[in-house]
Amino acid sequence: MTERSGIISLHGNGLTLTGNPVEVGDKAPEFTVLDNGLAPKTLADYKGKVLILSAVPSLDTPTCDMETRRFNTEAAALGDDIAILTLSMDLPFAQKRWCGAAGVEQVITLSDHREASFGQAYGLIIKELRLLARAVLVVDKTGVITYQQIVPVMSDEPDYAAAIAAAKAAL
Repeated sequence: MTERSGIISLHGNGLTLTGNPVEVGDKAPEFTVLDNGLAPKTLADYKGKVLILSAVPSLDTPTCDMETRRFNTEAAALGDDIAILTLSMDLPFAQKRWCGAAGVEQVITLSDHREASFGQAYGLIIKELRLLARAVLVVDKTGVITYQQIVPVMSDEPDYAAAIAAAKAAL
């Protein structure tokens, strides 16, 4: 497993990302996560759609909360050919509770807590915290990564406009 330093920080302290990093142009790696009902979900379950993969450390933090709410709002205008998946290490029960409290219905929340399958496959596990780094990837209908942003400062929000534009361009 690859370890990378100098990519992200929290409160000015550098953190280490582990897993297999991906690049734009790569075939999106398969992963297995859990939905809010504890059912396994894989990348293949969303075949034929453009995907915005929004990795966040925890929905119960201010920036992750804002990010997921913003993508939920954006999703309403994107149509059925684009799906937004928010992935975190939060337990499925916590994700379900958070979605209910936040009124989030357009974004699909998925838990990587069991195997860290997504985090390992995309090189987004924060070694020191066993959380996912804040990152946004767009996967086109053929399964190729067309956009990636790993947010350097964990408390910063991603570039929503760039991610949405990349998803629309992938249609």
